[in-house]
Order: sequence, then C-alpha cells, then structure tokens
Amino acid sequence: MQSVNLNNPVEIRITGMKALSDALGPVGTARFMQQFEPGYGDYTKEKQFRDDPSLEEIDAILSQG
Repeated sequence: MQSVNLNNPVEIRITGMKALSDALGPVGTARFMQQFEPGYGDYTKEKQFRDDPSLEEIDAILSQG
C-alpha cells in the first residue's frame, strides 16, 4: 500500500482517482464521478433552443484549454 500524506488534499485526490481508475476503468470512474455532479437544468428541453456551434466556435473553445 502506498503512503499518502493525508494533510495534502491534492495527493489524496490523485491517489483516490488512480485507485478508482484501477478498480473501475475509465468509464466506470466517469460514471462514479457523475453521481457527485448531478448537473442542473433540463438538457433535453434546453437543447432544442440552442443552435449547434460552428466549427469556429468549437475551435475557439478548444483553444482556450
């Protein structure tokens, strides 16, 4: 078992995410994390009122990261 500094929240988070990923795989980890971030609003209803983004808009968003 790896020694983890329990006073370092970043180290705890990284170790925990690695343990989740090792145990559940990437899809299982994502689904587990979604349980804690339920989101908000009504996506199905709201998507009907939005235009699809242009390639330029998508590129601009991706360039920000």
